[in-house]
Amino acid sequence: MTVVEGWRPVPARSDAARSAVARDADAALTALYSEHYRSLVRLAALLLDDVGLCEEVVQDAYIRVHGAWGRLQDRDKALAYLRQTVVNLARSTLRRRLVALKHAPKPMPDAASAEEGAYSLVERAAVVQALRELPRRQREAVVLRYYADMSEADAAAVMGCSVGSVKAYTSRGLTALSGKLEGLR
Repeated sequence: MTVVEGWRPVPARSDAARSAVARDADAALTALYSEHYRSLVRLAALLLDDVGLCEEVVQDAYIRVHGAWGRLQDRDKALAYLRQTVVNLARSTLRRRLVALKHAPKPMPDAASAEEGAYSLVERAAVVQALRELPRRQREAVVLRYYADMSEADAAAVMGCSVGSVKAYTSRGLTALSGKLEGLR
C-alpha cells in the first residue's frame, strides 16, 4: 500500500463519534457563519457577477466544509478552508458558464433583430384588425386563399359559391386591406 505524504487514513468512527463530530461542526460553522458570512459573500461577489449566485456559492462552501469537518487536521484554519472553497466553487461556476456559452446555439446570420420582431408583431396585429373589419365573405375569401393557401376552386367549395365569386371577394378584400394598411408603411 502506497502512502501519500500528508495524507492520513481516517479511522472508522462509531455512530457516537460521528454524532460528536457533527455537533462540533455545527457549533463551529454556526460561529463562522455569524462572523464571516458577509465577507465570504463579498469575496464571491468579486469573482462572480450575480449576488444570488454568490450567496449560493457561499452556502455550498459551508455545506462542503461541514461534510469534511471530520477530515480537517487543523480546525483553527476552518475559515481559510472556507475561503478556498468559495474561490474554488466560484471558479467552477465560471467554468460551467463559459462551457455553456461556448456550446450555446449560434444565432442565424439572417435572423431578424429585436426591433424587426417588434415591428412584425405590430404589423401582424394591424393586419388582423384590418381583416376583422372586412365584410364576412371578403374576409373568408382572403383567409382561405392566402392564409389556408387554398386554390380558388377549393375556397369556392368551402364557401359554397362559384369560383368567380371567390375571385371577386378576394379582389375586393385585398383592395380594402391595402387601403386600411396604407398608413402602416
